[in-house]
Amino acid sequence: MAARFVPADHQSALPRDQLILAQSPGEERIELDVVFVGAGPAGLAGAIELARLVKRDQDSGGGLGEVSIGVLEKAAGLGEHCLSGAVVNPRSFRELFPELSDADFPFRTPVKHEVIYRLSSRRATRIPTPPTMRNAGFYVASICEIVRWLGERAQELGIDVFAGFPVGALLTEGDRVIGVRTVPSGLDRDGNQLSNYMPSADIVAKVTALAEGSRGMLAQAYLEWQGIGSANPQIFALGVKELWEIKQPLDTVIHTMGWPLPNDAFGGSFMYPLEANLASLGLVVGLDYPYRALDVHDLLQRMKTHALFRRYLEGGELVEWGAKTIPEGGYHALPERRSGDGLVILGDAAGFVDVPSLKGIHYAMQSGIFAARAIYGALKANDTTAAQLGEYDRLVDGSYIRDDLYRTRNMRPAFKHGFYRGAVKAGLMTLTGGRFPRRKITMPRDAEVPRGDGAEEAVSPDGKLTFSKVDAVFKSGNATRDTIPSHLIVGEDISTAVAEFYSHMCPAGVYEVADGELAINPPNCVDCKATDVVGPRWTPREGGAGPAYKRM
Repeated sequence: MAARFVPADHQSALPRDQLILAQSPGEERIELDVVFVGAGPAGLAGAIELARLVKRDQDSGGGLGEVSIGVLEKAAGLGEHCLSGAVVNPRSFRELFPELSDADFPFRTPVKHEVIYRLSSRRATRIPTPPTMRNAGFYVASICEIVRWLGERAQELGIDVFAGFPVGALLTEGDRVIGVRTVPSGLDRDGNQLSNYMPSADIVAKVTALAEGSRGMLAQAYLEWQGIGSANPQIFALGVKELWEIKQPLDTVIHTMGWPLPNDAFGGSFMYPLEANLASLGLVVGLDYPYRALDVHDLLQRMKTHALFRRYLEGGELVEWGAKTIPEGGYHALPERRSGDGLVILGDAAGFVDVPSLKGIHYAMQSGIFAARAIYGALKANDTTAAQLGEYDRLVDGSYIRDDLYRTRNMRPAFKHGFYRGAVKAGLMTLTGGRFPRRKITMPRDAEVPRGDGAEEAVSPDGKLTFSKVDAVFKSGNATRDTIPSHLIVGEDISTAVAEFYSHMCPAGVYEVADGELAINPPNCVDCKATDVVGPRWTPREGGAGPAYKRM
C-alpha cells in the first residue's frame, strides 16, 4: 500500500516571471486598440459586440473613429481546441444577434426529451430531474461548430481573427497591461531554431481581454500578480468526451450519476443526440477525488459497458475523442474583480460556470458582451484604467450571471464529503432557493486534497467499444510534432506513487511510469489542463499544437 501524499507538495509554483513581462514591446510591434486572447465563445462574442457598438457610433457620427480589434487563437483552426457537452441556453445568442431567430443559430437539435438515472454496475434507476438540470427550450450543439460560426460573423464585421497564434505572456508597464507576446514556433526539443522558426510577436493594445478558457495561464498569473483573491479557491473537474456514430437512434438527453464513480468522487455522465445517428457522450469528474489511481478516461471506458450505453454504441464507431477541464468553484471562487488597468477577464478564465445546471457557454458569451460594452465606454472616454473598465464587473455583478451562480453557490461544495451527504444538502438548497446553509462551504484547492489507494482497475480495451489512451489521442486529431519543446514544468523529487497519480490523472497518456520513474511524452498533450491543476504546470506552446476537434 502506497503512502498518502498531497499533490501540492510536488507541484512547481506558477512560472509568473515567464507570464508577466515588464518589458518594452519590440520595434516590430503590432498595434491594435483591443486584443482578445482566445477565440472561444467569450472572446468572439466580445469582439462581435464591440465591433457592432463601434459601427453604431460611426453611423451616428459619435466621433470614436476606427477601432482595430484582433482575436488571437492558439489552435490552428477555430474551434479545434474547444470541447463541451453541449446543451446550450440560447439566451446570449438572442441578445448578441437580435435580428436572428433560434433557427439561424448553429445548433443541432432542440431538447425534446430528457432523463436522469442513478447507475449501479447493473442497473439504471430513473430519478426525478432536479430543477437546475431541466433543459426545456434549450438546444444540443457542437461547441466547435458554434465557434466557427461566431468566427465567420466576426470576420464579416472586419475583425482580425488570427488562428495559430498562442499568447505566452502579458506585457506590462507598472500595474498596467499594455499588450501581449506570442509564443515562438519552430524550435526543437532543446530550444534550437529549425528552418521554419518564427519569433515571438509583440501586440500592443489599449485593452487586453483574456478569454483563454478553463485554467487560463495568463489569467492565473495576472490574478496572482495583482493579489486578487476569491472567497474559495477555484476547483476543477476533468471531462472526457467521445463522439459516436450509432446504429440505434437517440432522441433523449441522458444524464447519470453514481457508477462507475466511487461515492466520494463528484461527477456524472451525459449522452446527447446531435443527429439521429450521431451522439456525444462523456464523463465529468471533480479533480478533488481522494485516490491515487482514479482514471477518468478508464472510467468512461468502463461506463460504456453498462447496458444503458452499450445498446446505443454496439455496432457503432468512435468518431472523435477529447478532454477538457471545467471550472467548478462557482460564485465563491469568482475573483474579487475581473478587470484592471488595460485588462478584463472573461468566460471560463474567470470561472463563469454553473455546475448544478451544467451550463457555461451562455455565461461566457454574456461576459464577452458585457466586456465589450465596458471597453467601448472606456474607448469613448479615452480612459482604459481600472476605474473605467471596472464597469465590466458592475455589469456582471448586476446580471443573471451573478444571480444564477449565487443561487447555487454552495451546491458543488456540498459534495466535498461524498455523494449521499451532498445530495441531501443539495436538495435542501434547492428547496430553500440557495438560502441553506447560511454560510459559505469552504473548499481546499484540488492540489491540496490528499491522495491514497482505492480506485478500480482499468478496463482492457477491445478497440470496438472501449479504447486505450493512445487510440483516444489519435481520435482527437492531435498531430503535434514529436520534436516540439516540452511545455510542462515538473516539480522535484517525484516518487513512484506521485508518478502513478500523474499517469492515471492525465487522460492522454502524457505521463507514464518506467522502472519506477516518471516518463513524459509532451506531444500527446491535448491541452485539457488537468495536469496544471494537480500536477506538472502547463505552459503555452507553439501554434497549432494539440488537438484538432471538428464536431466536439
